[in-house]
Amino acid sequence: MKKKLKKSTWLALALLIYVTAMAVYFLPRNTEIGDTEKYITLAASYVIVAALWFVLRKKEQFKERRERENNN
Repeated sequence: MKKKLKKSTWLALALLIYVTAMAVYFLPRNTEIGDTEKYITLAASYVIVAALWFVLRKKEQFKERRERENNN
């Protein structure tokens, strides 16, 4: 049986790829802000994606726990 990816995993992975692609494309072309601000923006984006992954994972765990309790 093929194991299905959880929503927390595929959504966070998709956003991680998106943020990285946008950073690779747009940050080198942006000359209006300094390098420090570019790196801070990129780091903040990665932190937001990681926080989203963590919150969704906890939400899935709570849902699985409730389903197990309802089945017993």
